[in-house]
Amino acid sequence: MSHRKPIAHAAQTMKALPAQTVAKAHTSAGCSRSLLPLGALMLAGMSSFAPQAMAQPSADAAKELPAVQVQATADKPDGLRATTTRVGKVLQDPQDIPQAITTVTHELMEQQQVGSLREALRNVSGISFNAAEGGRSGDNMNLRGFYTFGDMYLDGIRDTAQYNRETFALEQVDVLRGAGAMLFGRGQAGGVINQVSKTPLSYEQNKITTSVGTNGYTELAADINKPINESTSIRINAMKRDEGSWRSNPTTGTEAEVHRQGVAISLGLNQDTDNKFWLNYLELQTHDNPDYGVSFDAATRAPGTALAASTFFGNDKTFDNSDTRLTTLVNEVKLSGTSQLRTQLRMGDYDRSYWAKTPSLTTVPDASGGVGGNQTRVSHYKTTTLQSDYSNQFKAFGMDHEAIAGVEYLNEDSYRKALQNYGTTAAPDFRPYQQALTGTASSFKSDSYAVYVQDTVEFVPQWKATAGVRRDQMDAKYSSTTSPALKYGENSYRAALSFHPTDDIHYYLSWSDSFSPTADLYQLTVVPQPAERSDVIELGAKWLLLDGDLSLRAAIYQATKNWERSADLESTATILTKMRRTNGIELEAAGRITEKWEVFAGLSLMDARILEVAENVNTTTGAITLANSGYAGQVARNSPPYTFNLWTSYKVDSQWTVAGGVEAKGERNAVNPSSALAVPTLNGAYHPNIAPSYVRWDAMVAYEINQWKLQFNIKNLFDQLYFDAVYDNGGFTVPGVRRSATVSAEYRF
Repeated sequence: MSHRKPIAHAAQTMKALPAQTVAKAHTSAGCSRSLLPLGALMLAGMSSFAPQAMAQPSADAAKELPAVQVQATADKPDGLRATTTRVGKVLQDPQDIPQAITTVTHELMEQQQVGSLREALRNVSGISFNAAEGGRSGDNMNLRGFYTFGDMYLDGIRDTAQYNRETFALEQVDVLRGAGAMLFGRGQAGGVINQVSKTPLSYEQNKITTSVGTNGYTELAADINKPINESTSIRINAMKRDEGSWRSNPTTGTEAEVHRQGVAISLGLNQDTDNKFWLNYLELQTHDNPDYGVSFDAATRAPGTALAASTFFGNDKTFDNSDTRLTTLVNEVKLSGTSQLRTQLRMGDYDRSYWAKTPSLTTVPDASGGVGGNQTRVSHYKTTTLQSDYSNQFKAFGMDHEAIAGVEYLNEDSYRKALQNYGTTAAPDFRPYQQALTGTASSFKSDSYAVYVQDTVEFVPQWKATAGVRRDQMDAKYSSTTSPALKYGENSYRAALSFHPTDDIHYYLSWSDSFSPTADLYQLTVVPQPAERSDVIELGAKWLLLDGDLSLRAAIYQATKNWERSADLESTATILTKMRRTNGIELEAAGRITEKWEVFAGLSLMDARILEVAENVNTTTGAITLANSGYAGQVARNSPPYTFNLWTSYKVDSQWTVAGGVEAKGERNAVNPSSALAVPTLNGAYHPNIAPSYVRWDAMVAYEINQWKLQFNIKNLFDQLYFDAVYDNGGFTVPGVRRSATVSAEYRF
């Protein structure tokens, strides 16, 4: 019951644009108190010009395009603006969601020659990256200043395992900002990162891509889609990528390396019926040599300079290996013209083992690996998830309703332990999956159950109210003697008020909350603590311009978190802060400005502050220990005051396309705010370790002729030395890529 009528909008767009454009466009399916009034002025200013800039939909536009024509292009990929998302549990236009959402499309990832999920998320304003953290490695990002390690999803199903994700099998990445526990279950205040898998298309599409580049970069990828008959299609995506680094061990010459390969198979059955099935399988293997960066210098609170920034502490024996296997069965039943039941069953199996060297500030690494610390782990994580979502549109009491309801079951079985050192302290020798002969493994088993319901009601024309509630129950058992069991039940809520003055304008005020229980995500709990609770209030606006080809959005928000948890799996001081808050402003644009010119841009301004310091319980006595009060009022860790991203492409003619972009981040601090020790200082004033701000430029040029496409990408065009990720507790920071180039050749058949 979307106020906007998608069929009418598609008809108007096709009518308004030349045939060539249609083919291209539709084959593309307290901030401090001073910032709050600024955000209000931005919203007011943008809303004042938006109505004049937008063409009004024609009343009879729906009659001009048969529904079958829209269906024929429904599974075509988007350009830089996403037109559909399922992050709200039903397939809908992102413009209709009363919450900020950013979508990184497949086209954007291809133009940027993106391989990893981490690289794709550089296009999301408000994102910052964490370096490997105390046993929690793999993809680890902050959004709006809050951790997202509990908010990773694949096709709406929890995907919190610790591994490095690739994009070769993804159609898009949706980032729903703000608390999302009502829709997804336990999580953080920053938002949800949902990966959307490629599935079979209704038409034949095949391509093979090969790439070579600097630092030993090579990649071979295939995307094969084959309709077998009217009701059955199969799609196979495969990838193998190898890459070195500009950082190397000066003694051995060993580089930080990436070696990854994967295959994704999706079989679509009964696709021409009201009872559709998909059987999906994903397997990903990684064999990396991990890079933990450079140490901070306590004398300057900046990245150390005693050793060259290119100094890598790994050696020929260090490794980071993982094997991920996911099998998913999806069933979608159309019960009526307005109702649908969608059910997913997934079996997940994740193996991981790594040995990484942490850096020294002043000592050059030796050949035997005796310099620097050792981070080791072997882990096995298995999940079984059953999820069923029901949606219906109906009229009751004279009002239109869009209702969704669902149930979910999740079984988790996790095991982890350190590795056995077959060498000595001076010459360590750790081996993949060879766990330590002594010590106790940490294990975790749990059963989680959830039920939710939400209704969106158009109570008067152009006005909608959304309200939802979810109940989660968890029964978990741990090997830790300090947290042998955990049972909890928590409610989560979501509410919004939306105003649609026209089909292409959406103003909203929303509120949502989230929670994360003590010992969630396999963290030691010491003594049971109150559940982490968050709530987010957001005022936003979304506009569609130029017949829907260009979307703009703006939002101001306040996110508050109580009993903030540590990301360190091994920490016995589980509470980071008792209360902290992020106030922020976000602006975003995505889509086509002209027939040849596209843009994707975002700006995020944040003021993330600690309001109350942590209270931690002593493991033996149960006494409460307060963190140093000097942390109160300070900036939260790894929360840059600003982030900006821009990518724009221009099609010079039918063969040539040029593109370029910039990524900018403010400084990010690295500190442990739960410590009762003295706060870090420099020249007598509070001063944590800080990764400096940076600006990175990228560029691309592509040439297409017949079935061939050649593409040339340069990352970090001006060879800027910048520090990409920070270790939150303050030990080190990881430099970003220096100038690198890749050449790709794509053959379509």
